[in-house]
Amino acid sequence: MTSQRTRERLIQRLHDEGLSNVEVLEVIRRTPRHLFVDEALAHRAYEDTALPIGHNQTISQPFMVARMTELLLAGGPLDKVMEIGTGSGYQTAVLAQLVERVFSVERIQSLQDRAKERLLELNLRNVVFRWGDGWEGWPALTPYNGIIVTAAAAQVPQALLDQLAPGGRLVIPVGTGEEQQLMLIVREGERFSRQVLDPVRFVPLLSGSVF
Repeated sequence: MTSQRTRERLIQRLHDEGLSNVEVLEVIRRTPRHLFVDEALAHRAYEDTALPIGHNQTISQPFMVARMTELLLAGGPLDKVMEIGTGSGYQTAVLAQLVERVFSVERIQSLQDRAKERLLELNLRNVVFRWGDGWEGWPALTPYNGIIVTAAAAQVPQALLDQLAPGGRLVIPVGTGEEQQLMLIVREGERFSRQVLDPVRFVPLLSGSVF
């Protein structure tokens, strides 16, 4: 189930569902998603579905990873992207192959430690990690040209807006429970344009940090 044929079927499905960024689809094709899930679930790695990774977290479905990445890159190439929610490291790995530098924040240290190992195994070395509260972002290294959030915030964190560079793009699921919407926010000077996109379902963006 980790064969090239299985991957090709996934890419065809993503294309059929409207994803069109050739670079993003190629990165999804060549990134070994089965390395980012437990061995017992490896046979399902190339299904277009979210899968559990422990700690009540999930690896996002490939469609959503590709969709959010497309939205982030739609304004042009990015050299400095912050990711809130390292999780399994799969979204991180996809970003690392498409942008110059990724700064990834995760509140669960054990998850992030495993993600670091996977990215080193894939020789992706343009990622810097921070263990901490995603609601706070990573203020010491601001500003960021792009920010992607892989958990649903009850409202858009002000800290993330503050850390977005002029012209920068923030892709974030917003809402609680079953009432969540994917949003694209673009900074225009001191103002922010907001576009509500797809209904989505993500685990909640929690505050604090844990081992």
